[in-house]
Amino acid sequence: MWKFAHWIFSLVASVQRLVERRFTPAGMLVGAGVIATATIGIDTNLTVAYRIFGLTVALMLLGGIGVWLQRGRYTIVRHLPRVVTAGEPISYRVTVGSHANASRDGLALIDDLADPRPSLAEFRAFVRFPTYRAWRRLIAERRTCQIPELGLPTLTARGTVEVTLRGVALRRGNQHFQGLTVARADTLGLLRGLSCVPSPANLLVLPHRYDLPPIALPGSRRYQPGGVALASSIGDSEEFVGLRDYRPGDPLQRIHWKSYARAGEPVVREYQDEYFERHALILDTFALDKATGNEQAAAFEEAVSIAASFACTVNTQECLLDLMFVGTQSYLYTAGRGQMSTGGLLEVLASVRLCADQPFRSLQDAVTARRGLLTGSICILLAWDETRREFVRLLRSLGVPVLALVVTAESIDERAPWLRVIHPDKVREGLAGL
Repeated sequence: MWKFAHWIFSLVASVQRLVERRFTPAGMLVGAGVIATATIGIDTNLTVAYRIFGLTVALMLLGGIGVWLQRGRYTIVRHLPRVVTAGEPISYRVTVGSHANASRDGLALIDDLADPRPSLAEFRAFVRFPTYRAWRRLIAERRTCQIPELGLPTLTARGTVEVTLRGVALRRGNQHFQGLTVARADTLGLLRGLSCVPSPANLLVLPHRYDLPPIALPGSRRYQPGGVALASSIGDSEEFVGLRDYRPGDPLQRIHWKSYARAGEPVVREYQDEYFERHALILDTFALDKATGNEQAAAFEEAVSIAASFACTVNTQECLLDLMFVGTQSYLYTAGRGQMSTGGLLEVLASVRLCADQPFRSLQDAVTARRGLLTGSICILLAWDETRREFVRLLRSLGVPVLALVVTAESIDERAPWLRVIHPDKVREGLAGL
């Protein structure tokens, strides 16, 4: 049943897309007349319906010939920005050049975005029962950007025009562009001829961010082994203090050989250790068994936005920030002087997906393995079940301060100064109370 429904819905969506691109409003009206009169015009005794059927068919045939005559060749170059932000308007320049020896008017430019139709596996994963309404909703949720078509000014013979396409970034992710299409209606204004120019490209849409109040992150500086490269100019970078006698266990690399030659005994360089703050930004990416696909997706998107907001708010000029989550494996990205920039963290978060084939323990093991380096942690969780309670309890018992944000629509009775419950529909209000 699922496979058949997916095939039917996909076919209907393809036909609908073809009609929207090929037919003008007048052409849709005439096409509807063809279908209506065809159902009652089979009986030639009904002369009125029979004649209307013949007329509408003739109009559509003339429109088809006109579309064939309206074909043209164009050169199109798209100038995309590198990144945009979800929920914000986007605009970019497009240069269109005509190869025709005569001027052309009545043109429209369509940017061909990647097909948002879900695969069978995605359809089954996010829909409980195969209905066309659920299909359309899932397609809408998979659209990353929306770019309306734009009317072009008259193109002179072999001329070029530059226009600006405007739209909106609906949600985070990677928007794929397949090409651009120039559409021109036939003389009767029923059908449109489409001249497609392949132009594959990608546009990265960063997560939506919220304004956070000033936050004093818990914890104090900790020793960071090998911190010269990591610290750069953060905190107390390793500085030469002086010379002292060798003690068992001192690394040989610190022996000062000139002083050793003069004194006849080992002398080593003494350095000031590297101490600075290092916070973990921990994102829960694990699918929940009890939540529906839509509820879980909404909560997860808000969790990613909250993580992006913290990534932009924490001053990585003064500390290091480790973004930690689990996908196909455990991932760690560090932002700070000499490491990844905040923009790099946002680009990583733009592509984060829910994880369904890894246990939550994999995230717990990855975080606890770095407990000795962490000043504090910000945990963004999708639930407050026993597994996640135990994870936070373990971090606190290991001496790692925790700020836990639980993004869920369920009520939580537990109260603690380090615990915040944020409803997915009231994220801004929930963050304002931090």
